[in-house]
Amino acid sequence: MALRSLDNALPTTPERPKKQAKVAVSIQKQSDFGVNDENKAPLPPTADATIDYISSENLKAMPDPETQITGLTEGLDSKDWAKVCESLNDARRFALYHSALMAPILEKVLLVLVKAMKNPRSALSKTSIMASTDIFNTFGDELLQPTNSDAFDHMLLQLLLKASQDKKFVCEEADKALKAMVGSMTPLPLLQKLQAYVNHANLRIRAKAAISISHCVSKMGLEGMKEFGLVSLVQIAAELLNDRLPEAREAARSTVISIYDAFTENEEQKQESWQNFCQSNLTPLHAQSMVKIISSQ
Repeated sequence: MALRSLDNALPTTPERPKKQAKVAVSIQKQSDFGVNDENKAPLPPTADATIDYISSENLKAMPDPETQITGLTEGLDSKDWAKVCESLNDARRFALYHSALMAPILEKVLLVLVKAMKNPRSALSKTSIMASTDIFNTFGDELLQPTNSDAFDHMLLQLLLKASQDKKFVCEEADKALKAMVGSMTPLPLLQKLQAYVNHANLRIRAKAAISISHCVSKMGLEGMKEFGLVSLVQIAAELLNDRLPEAREAARSTVISIYDAFTENEEQKQESWQNFCQSNLTPLHAQSMVKIISSQ
């Protein structure tokens, strides 16, 4: 699977080694947009000081979109990182105001976003994450179609990774993008994508995936949960209840409550029905945890 090969490149511990001694050398080599080694030392903050991070509401429509769309891909392929940032903002404008023109090159844009997210230059990374938010809000389920699905898989992985980093301003932007993703997509197919990350070696990625799963499940009814696999969903939540990070455990508790509410909606003996279901499909210890969550709320 494509995701599995990418997983091998991800960090397996929360802290990354910092190579401060080679900062000057790294800056020189990172001038090429193609560099994507996240283990290299980050650029000094002043290097990205000229980049303006424009909020979505402050982006304007393109004056001549039919003509300008032809230059978008060229700008995204530029070796000049500042030009790529400018083109990413243009991509956001196309997504917000001229989505029909952007749709034929959407896969290409998604792949550029992934490449920019991997780049150690913070301006590229943050701008690409902001672009992904606007693309989610505009295209939603279109990203899950076969022509875009593979590129979306890579983008999802990078967003989970960026949301797990120590750079607060990048992490917060990635969290916003993940919320936009859940808010704009049908829960069931997205949940099927997120399922791959609940056993990820990186505990921070597990936690971020658990949060998105919780948000997905909260949008689903019982039929949608059954289509995914109600027992599988309960087992996922039960495993995450024992995760090392409190973020993951809290998300799992929210997931359990959403499942319980849907499962017992038409039941007269709600807690009894829930207890019987959990005891039939989980280990005694996990079943006890699930019942305790409901009885204590």
